[in-house]
Amino acid sequence: MDNIFIFILIGMLAYLLGSVPVGFLVAKSRGMDIQQAGSGSIGATNISRNLGWKLGVVVGVLDFCKSFLPALLVKQWYSQNWQVFIVAILVVVGHIFPVWLKFKGGKGVATIFGILAAFFGLPIFLLFLFLWLLIVKLVDVMSLVNLGVGLLLPLAFWIKFQALPEALMGLVMGMIIWYAHRENIKRLLAGTENRLGTPK
Repeated sequence: MDNIFIFILIGMLAYLLGSVPVGFLVAKSRGMDIQQAGSGSIGATNISRNLGWKLGVVVGVLDFCKSFLPALLVKQWYSQNWQVFIVAILVVVGHIFPVWLKFKGGKGVATIFGILAAFFGLPIFLLFLFLWLLIVKLVDVMSLVNLGVGLLLPLAFWIKFQALPEALMGLVMGMIIWYAHRENIKRLLAGTENRLGTPK
């Protein structure tokens, strides 16, 4: 019972950590309410479009660390991948639905990238990040690339772990990405989605 209570407590702390609105606070420090600008997202992409790519990178890295560092820490305490995943995914949930901002946050891509780095290791993740940046540059539509990543996550986890539970982890993350991008999907279908660097 004590172990279950501790795990629940860790999960709650993970959600609260994820709820820290990094992008909102960075924008606020520059005199902007990012929820009233562009897409209204507090994530790195909207920060980049409205405040410049340098601040976008800062927000992206900090959002990445919100899930990456806790996942590494929890790995020291729990040996099962599903336990680490639950804690890390609660960070993502906190990022998308932050209690401090009436549950309106970012889209969770950077925080999901943190989970990928924790599960696949930094060398593989850095290779993935390089390819992701290259494709983003070529396609020039961030949301479309992220939706593609969401589709490939279950396959990537299956290739890495050769186990159904881990493949389901990838599926859950992919579903979260698609849910968080539901407005982008509507714009993509309507042909009105903005290209990278263009305010929405």
